[in-house]
Amino acid sequence: MNQLTYTLQIADNALILGHRISEWCGHGPILEQDIAITNTSLDHLGQARSLYQHAADMFNALPAEEKKTLFVSAALQAKIAKDEKIDEDDLAYLRDGWDFRNVLLTEQPNKDWGYTVVRSFFYDAYNFYFYTELQKSKDTVLAAIAEKSLKEVTYHLRWSSEWMIRLGDGTAESKARMQEAVNHNWAYTGELFEMTTADKEMLAAGMGVDLNAIKTQWQKRVDAVLEEATLSIPANAWMHSGGKEGRHSEHLGYILTELQFMQRAYPDMEW
Repeated sequence: MNQLTYTLQIADNALILGHRISEWCGHGPILEQDIAITNTSLDHLGQARSLYQHAADMFNALPAEEKKTLFVSAALQAKIAKDEKIDEDDLAYLRDGWDFRNVLLTEQPNKDWGYTVVRSFFYDAYNFYFYTELQKSKDTVLAAIAEKSLKEVTYHLRWSSEWMIRLGDGTAESKARMQEAVNHNWAYTGELFEMTTADKEMLAAGMGVDLNAIKTQWQKRVDAVLEEATLSIPANAWMHSGGKEGRHSEHLGYILTELQFMQRAYPDMEW
């Protein structure tokens, strides 16, 4: 069960951040960056789909009684009661907010270009080191997804790092806005490295990533980019948490309302 939960943690991060970034489609500051950030959102959504497929396969292999304990969603419970198999679309569109395990950072609003860049940079740096280590997983499917995704994540990190430096070390206004964005988003970075029960058990089984180990690498990369961007880490060390345990901010509800509307309004609809 923890292998499934672990996979959903990774998948939910990819889905929610991908959806959040997709809100920039058609609204980017310049055409080139509009295309770049839209492609980034598609990368995240592609990763989410692969992970949800893997999670669905694991779920469908579970005993019937165990399936009933995993999700609160009435729509999923109805499918389980009929002994129907679920797929990646069910996991994305039929779960309720408390069934999601994404970190709170990924659901934070875009607000402006600076907020989006900072949120992406903090997560991209984490994702780079996470997928680098996940390639070693004994879960061969997770390892393969990590290997493929790392090529995309490497670009994501380069893109967000360059924008951090460009705007942080830019005009007085761009610097002020970037520092404000750093101050806000920093309080959501601690949760990236919280080890849930699933994290701990997957690590012990040789299938997961030691988040404490990659935190040191992440911190070095973040410090280096912030220094070049002439930005500083806020003094307040208090961190938000709860997303990995299913406790979310109000923002996730609005995301899911938009993301899941069509499937909820027209159940089982196919294109």
